[in-house]
Amino acid sequence: MCAFRAAVFFVAVSVVSQVFAADLKIKVVDPQAAAVAGAQVSLVKIGDSAVVATQSTSAEGIATLAAPGAGPYRVKILAPGFAVETADVSSRDVTSGAAITINLRVAPASETVVVSATRNPVPEDLAGANVATLNSEQLETMHPVAADDVIRFLPGAVVDTSGQRGGVASLFVRGGASTYNKVIVDGVPVDNPGETFDFGTLPLTQADRVEFVRGAQSTLYGSDAMTSVVQVWTRTGSTPLPELRFGADGGNFGTAHGNASLAGARGRFDYNFFGDQFNTSGLGVNDAYSNSLQGANMGAALTGEIGLRVRMRHSNSYTGVPGEWNFNGDPLLAPDPSEFARLNNLLGSVELTVGSASGLQHRFTGYDSLYRYTDVNQNSNPASYDSFPDVYDTHVNRVGFEYQGDYSERMPAGLTAHSTFGYRVQNETGVVNDLDFPPPALGQRLDQDAYLQQQFTVGRLSAIAGGRFVHSSAYGNTGVPRVALTLLALRGGELFSGTRLRFSYATGFMEPALYETFGEAGYGYAPNRGLLPERTRAFEAGFEQKLLAGRWAVNATYFNNLFHDQIEATPNPTGEYQFFNLEQSFAQGAEVELQGRIRPRLLLNAAYTYTSTEILDNPTCTPANPCFFPYAPGDPLLHRPKHSAITLLSYLGTRWGGNLGGSFVGPRPDSDFDGFGIDHAAGYLRADLGGWYAINRRVTAYANVANALDRRYNEVVGYPALPINFRAGFRFRIGGE
Repeated sequence: MCAFRAAVFFVAVSVVSQVFAADLKIKVVDPQAAAVAGAQVSLVKIGDSAVVATQSTSAEGIATLAAPGAGPYRVKILAPGFAVETADVSSRDVTSGAAITINLRVAPASETVVVSATRNPVPEDLAGANVATLNSEQLETMHPVAADDVIRFLPGAVVDTSGQRGGVASLFVRGGASTYNKVIVDGVPVDNPGETFDFGTLPLTQADRVEFVRGAQSTLYGSDAMTSVVQVWTRTGSTPLPELRFGADGGNFGTAHGNASLAGARGRFDYNFFGDQFNTSGLGVNDAYSNSLQGANMGAALTGEIGLRVRMRHSNSYTGVPGEWNFNGDPLLAPDPSEFARLNNLLGSVELTVGSASGLQHRFTGYDSLYRYTDVNQNSNPASYDSFPDVYDTHVNRVGFEYQGDYSERMPAGLTAHSTFGYRVQNETGVVNDLDFPPPALGQRLDQDAYLQQQFTVGRLSAIAGGRFVHSSAYGNTGVPRVALTLLALRGGELFSGTRLRFSYATGFMEPALYETFGEAGYGYAPNRGLLPERTRAFEAGFEQKLLAGRWAVNATYFNNLFHDQIEATPNPTGEYQFFNLEQSFAQGAEVELQGRIRPRLLLNAAYTYTSTEILDNPTCTPANPCFFPYAPGDPLLHRPKHSAITLLSYLGTRWGGNLGGSFVGPRPDSDFDGFGIDHAAGYLRADLGGWYAINRRVTAYANVANALDRRYNEVVGYPALPINFRAGFRFRIGGE
């Protein structure tokens, strides 16, 4: 509460100080002259590096800054997805009261402004981490059914989908487990700690931007950010005349899809209401999948410095679960004809942002997330994978409040500094229940976090240092630090346009799943309330070489991760399985990435990743109880390929657009877990392509093809991937001027 009272005091001082300042109005627009919402606009007095005022643009792209004096000033714009932009403002501009319009440019390679690596907008090459992004134009061209359709084409990502549409789609990054990814949608964490997040049931309708950060980021995001952070933001309405968008498409395998949205901005208010419905019958037995989505993103500029935003999102999916049965064309088992899963997600957030003439910014966020997963299996056929009828039901509710403050300190010339600090409290409750084996298992934990990050730039050297302290009612106290350094070693010229060296060291943690701590009824598991979080020690080193005046960039990174206190289940004296912090494992490798622009609107991103993994210790393995693959020390970790690569080629024109994505995943350790002796999954190559054509300014035709080479493969052993599948349709636009 002390942190909260201090924040309220700073807000009060900031608001009072603005009475004595003149207003400077800045309007920020993109290359198509459309308003850019959420851009950070900072005012710096020329000759002094200190920031005197900071504000974010409204839905209409306008920021009103309180300028203390006549100037002259320099305005700096940091808008996620664009290049950094600066403009000088004369004393006359300050006193005239007229709005100044600043046009943003598409960023050269590696200079795109990103948010997730530091929780505030910075150019990617100063973020101290590897960040991949997809903007709204790319997402519109790729037209994904769910997040796994696009994340698989990002550098360093390995996506394993258990079968076809709706099958669990797991993400593996830098040798980490599929539970080591923090997933945030519109500021709300949506992954359950200690559990695999399913990217195959996360629709991206109306998504404005996706960011993917590789490396340990628990300092800024807490639990689960062991090897990556994935963030999704929803589009904000920006046009004075309401814009109605709607469209529909269809394809093979009984696929039908429709969506609609109504968005706009008027005066101080903006809004975006949207919905999406997807249905497919799939290829084989019990492969049906459907998902419905409804959402809203509403904002209000209460004053020139205070903004309020409310976001809501609800999705409800049905997935047939045939289980593992087809092993690269060999049907060793019968598909389950009856099992199905339902997933119901509801989340909402309220965000209050307060700017000030002093450059101090405040963000207060309250959020609520409801998760319900039900799996019903009525199959008793011993020739199929799961022949034990049951009904499994999980309810999880997370309610939280978070404060984040940002401040750019006044520093001597040639030195800049920025502080990010915050406090979060979150209460998580859950019920895990097998309806055939009552009673249900109940769990609850209350976490309180405080974090601090400091960013410095001195000449060619940039440094980021931070830490997070967490107190949990379930496992006590923990702390995680992070340090990142970036050095501009050579400025270069036209051909070699700058060389940067990077290094970072961090630790991360992941809370146990609720069922591991509090018990799971009916499956012979005993709770262990003494479980500690799983942890990682991570460091990385690399370089970035810009080429051809910054239009191209080559990145190379070596990573080294030590995972420890990993949770495993072992039999106890009563014959039940109990979870303990036992295992240790190791992962190291290298990532090489090439990104750039072949032409102004033609983008290329290509990457290769090498990953080596090994189980270092598993105390459950003894001479009396030897371990076998895949649990013995020396064994590689499941689902982690040694070799993987991606290519994403995008043309983002004004009349038409297209993309070609390629994902290569090499052979990787896997197991059928059913006695067939299968110990790996074969490598595969997947190619997706899509495109759109504007028939006129109101009607656009589009088409997308997934697995265009019609390859037959298993991403997870026993689960056949969908062969070539296509969708084609039209989208319409009414209003929006």
